[in-house]
Amino acid sequence: MQSSWKNFTASLPAVDVSGVSKNLRNTVQLTRERLGNVGPDGITELPAEYKQLEARVDALKDVHTKLLKITKVHETESYDYPSDIAESVSDISTQAASVWSTFANKNLKNTNLPIPIPSPSVKTAHAPKTLPHALSRAAKSGAVELGSADRLGLALGVYGAAMEKVGDARLSQDALIADRFVTPWQATLSTSIGLAMKARANVKTARLELDSARAALKSAAAAKQEQARLHVEEAEDKLVQSTETAIGLMKAVLENPEPLQNLSSLVKAQLIFFSTAAETLSGIQGEIEEAATAAETEYRASRGA
Repeated sequence: MQSSWKNFTASLPAVDVSGVSKNLRNTVQLTRERLGNVGPDGITELPAEYKQLEARVDALKDVHTKLLKITKVHETESYDYPSDIAESVSDISTQAASVWSTFANKNLKNTNLPIPIPSPSVKTAHAPKTLPHALSRAAKSGAVELGSADRLGLALGVYGAAMEKVGDARLSQDALIADRFVTPWQATLSTSIGLAMKARANVKTARLELDSARAALKSAAAAKQEQARLHVEEAEDKLVQSTETAIGLMKAVLENPEPLQNLSSLVKAQLIFFSTAAETLSGIQGEIEEAATAAETEYRASRGA
């Protein structure tokens, strides 16, 4: 069946320009080209500069698509903790808030961690769904259950407060990335790159019209030669204009400094988050390690007694 279709398209004459829509002529031309029924001399060669710009814009579009697919995760709060938590955060907050406030005020005074303000009635309208916040809630709950007299309970309280600070920093990072990277990169992809791609589609259409008109001129009857020649000239002018427009738009896209500025904002947001996380955890690591060493020493002493 494929060979029959090839034979059919190969036998198609150049379509007369009169009485036939440009879309149909372009479709016939494109079909003949795809099936290899048009020689190299029947396809207009576009400028080398245009083809080079096409390749670079394609690469830029590909980069935007790939990075956006990944970084859009920052618009979803629970990306690092996707599990469906079977806990009722509101219930935990309501039940443990006053106890935790008392615990924190008593045991976190000598640290650089935030100390909650005691409140007789605490209601959490929105409990963050990040992994650090989930760890913080679990650690705080454990601290309250074990009590400050227990060495592990005390360490869990310190860790819970630290992870809350890390979680808040992660939310700040996500907001910055969404605002200063994801949104502008999405805008670049859909506007300037989109306009360049549309201009390239216009070039393709203009090129098909020109080659279709040239093919029609070769097979036109003597009485229609002049009309066919005029169609060729019009198509040539249109292709030149379309190509110049596309080149201008592609250059503008490639020379735009905003994507690089957006990437810089992404790096800065990540740097702030990781620096805050490292500083916070470094601040409690010594205290928890000291508690762990003391617990081990006591344990060995009790076992040896």
